[in-house]
Amino acid sequence: MTPKPVAQLADGMPCTVVGGTHAGKAGRVTDIKTSKTGHVTVTVVQEDGVRFKTLARHVVVSGST
Repeated sequence: MTPKPVAQLADGMPCTVVGGTHAGKAGRVTDIKTSKTGHVTVTVVQEDGVRFKTLARHVVVSGST
């Protein structure tokens, strides 16, 4: 998988987390936000409904989940 720039992330896109605490988890991107310091965070919703937040730089868009 090749990482896509953060600008190409959109709500509902299937993704896989490749870094950080949640590495290896997959789901759909929701709630994209930019903090005051410029870091972009996303909420990922897994198929079973579990949600978690992670930095967008740790997320890559995948084919499907």
